[in-house]
Amino acid sequence: MTNLSKTVVTRFAPSPTGFLHIGGARTALFNWLFTRAHGGKYLLRIEDTDRKRSTVEAIDAILDGLKWLGLEGDEPPVFQSEQQERHSEVVKELLAKGAAYKCYSSPEELQIMRDTARAEGRPMRYDGRWRDRPDSDAPADIAPVIRLKAPREGETTLHDLVQGRVTVPNSELDDMVLMRSDGTPTYMLSVVVDDFDMGITHVIRGDDHLTNAFRQKQIYDAMGWDAPEFGHIPLIHGADGAKLSKRHGALGVEAYREMGYVPEALRNYLLRLGWGYEDRELITTAEAVELFDISGVGRAAARFDFKKLESFNAHYLRTMPETELVDHVQPFIEGRLERPIEPFEQQKLRNALPGLKERAKTIVELSENALFYFLERPLYVNDKAQDILKADHVRDMLGRAMIALEEVSDWEAEHIQERVTAFAEAEELKLGKVAQPIRAALTGSNVSPSVFDVMEVLGKGESLGRLKDQVDGD
Repeated sequence: MTNLSKTVVTRFAPSPTGFLHIGGARTALFNWLFTRAHGGKYLLRIEDTDRKRSTVEAIDAILDGLKWLGLEGDEPPVFQSEQQERHSEVVKELLAKGAAYKCYSSPEELQIMRDTARAEGRPMRYDGRWRDRPDSDAPADIAPVIRLKAPREGETTLHDLVQGRVTVPNSELDDMVLMRSDGTPTYMLSVVVDDFDMGITHVIRGDDHLTNAFRQKQIYDAMGWDAPEFGHIPLIHGADGAKLSKRHGALGVEAYREMGYVPEALRNYLLRLGWGYEDRELITTAEAVELFDISGVGRAAARFDFKKLESFNAHYLRTMPETELVDHVQPFIEGRLERPIEPFEQQKLRNALPGLKERAKTIVELSENALFYFLERPLYVNDKAQDILKADHVRDMLGRAMIALEEVSDWEAEHIQERVTAFAEAEELKLGKVAQPIRAALTGSNVSPSVFDVMEVLGKGESLGRLKDQVDGD
């Protein structure tokens, strides 16, 4: 049971050595939801101490991905690289109180320890040979690392919010390095100091960090600090049960955006990857804030399913207001047209979306289906539409249909349909035999929303112009 006697403060702490991984996005979401559910504060820390691998581009990609998902921090992000002086101060304090020591083991000595451990079939553990030796024994040619003087007896226990009570014998945890020989602090130390200084009350992260938590708790204990509560969530696997990797498809959040998923759908899907409430699948973000409980996170790895994500996305496209949906679709259309769309075209897109969004699973698909509204005449006509238009007497029939449509004064789908229906009856043709050639002429395809809705959106002048292009064509 989590302790909520003080204000909840969580953090998401990515390393900017690449894109925002989809698993990282879920971790951010769970932290964000946990904080919102308890009226707390959600912070962001960029763990950029690996200066060689950390890049400005990766930082920008992470911040942009979080913004797109609606998971920005409640305060400006903290950069771990800017806290190194503070990290060094804590190491000095640990040395002063005898909770850490200088280790002068040479690289050759450490390699012998590794080789021995490998030969004996056990994990490599530092043997503590400098743990209690005086500085007078220090060799002059080796810069020391600083190690934690970890307890050797007893055990370290975590009451994990997801994994439950987990215990490790202290004999399995050696004296970890806190500061390297070049004076830079290690990840283990930096994370603990930053979490303490930021007032983090709950650390929610992937269960690949569970082993780290035991070591980090020993640093908290050595400093006399209260450790945060930990919640280690299972990783995301591919559909085949293997750890999610590039071979399973897209990994970065920006890739999902480019494939046409909307943030609402991705948030909902990530929420359901490892967390559940009764048998509900579709849960809005507002509902998730009300319902989220960390105890609802399972211990088994979740499996990523693109088909299910597509289903979620299709639902959110269908239910999204057109005024909001147009902001998602417009950039994709402009990318295909290689030009910005005009204000009147934006209104055309908004009018077209009700007929388009029912069929689409992604923004990319929706945009492709909407593209014909914005193409210049004469329209490109695909092979299937060409076959329809080349059938006997079709172009003659379209010429007569144009004359009938010119008589429609109130250019709305209902009145257009009435006129086309009357024309079909007069021609002694089924409605489809008239509507399908009109569709081919107006859209360049054999598939589209209702042809009457299409004509209303295109407008009378554009509709008749596209029909005329085909009537006059070869």
